[in-house]
Amino acid sequence: MGRKRCVGADCSKMAAGCCGVKKQKLSGSPGSGGPGGVGAGSGVAGTGHCGSELGIGSSASVAGAANVSRANGLGGPGGNVSGSSSSSGSSGTNALSPAPTGYTSSGLSPNLSSGPGSGSGGRKMVVSAEMCCFCFDVLYCHLYGYQPPRTPRFTNDPYPLFVTWKIGRDKRLRGCIGTFSAMNLHSGLREYTLTSALKDSRFPPMTRDELPRLFCSVSLLTNFEDVGDYLDWEVGVHGIRIEFFNEKGSKRTATYLPEVAKEQGWDHIQTIDSLLRKGGYKAPITNDFRKTIKLTRYRSEKMTMGYAEYIAHRQHHHYQNGIGHPLPPYNHYS
Repeated sequence: MGRKRCVGADCSKMAAGCCGVKKQKLSGSPGSGGPGGVGAGSGVAGTGHCGSELGIGSSASVAGAANVSRANGLGGPGGNVSGSSSSSGSSGTNALSPAPTGYTSSGLSPNLSSGPGSGSGGRKMVVSAEMCCFCFDVLYCHLYGYQPPRTPRFTNDPYPLFVTWKIGRDKRLRGCIGTFSAMNLHSGLREYTLTSALKDSRFPPMTRDELPRLFCSVSLLTNFEDVGDYLDWEVGVHGIRIEFFNEKGSKRTATYLPEVAKEQGWDHIQTIDSLLRKGGYKAPITNDFRKTIKLTRYRSEKMTMGYAEYIAHRQHHHYQNGIGHPLPPYNHYS
């Protein structure tokens, strides 16, 4: 089927999709009216996370002067499908300290996981455990009022990215916001670490007490392709972004990251129908309507790290790197 690369300005307009969705009951038949019970308040991404007017299902915004569109790619409890936008990045996220320090993977637990869709065609992955460590450091320093962490040593190449926070033994979604605009990784991870932790409209701002129960995932988005058939993508491999016109004639968009459909046990039709509801489409969903959807598929590289692995890394590296503030407390699943 015909497809073309989505590059440059076209991709920069896309807001993102996030991680982890509230379970939804979906119909799998192509002629069905869509997922049952999936309305504006059920499993729909809230403002600025996964899905939005600018590139996802619920809403996205332009992040301050950087003109970066934001979105969530997961869905999750509560939220709405309006076009309202979240506020731009947290204060202080661009304050970079001099003298890079080393973020290396030695001393890390083998439990670190790279998620579904990670890597592409056997090439070396760009995403790394060090990026998750850096996100934890940024959040920790913010919550405790310390100077922001120094500039990390991992690549500063630009990528579309998402930062996802989950919490507890059952890894409940706690925040997920990202951008389809390529951002330099050092500043992008600083910004979206705090935006996803503090400004995800589906959740209250994160607190110090939650730190020991957190898991951080970094997703870098790659390989954007426009496809001519809304079924031309693979569950568990591709993230998808759809563009459609709702029953009032307004253009809407929505997205899910690559892991969402597989985690929910959805097939192609169920995923598409969930995205339509996430994007605010309220009319019955027919197969003829699905054929009018414009779909972009993409891949992601994903790395996940828990707080315990982060602590092990800091104990091994951070004092010798000269960071003056104390190690955060470690209370396993209080």
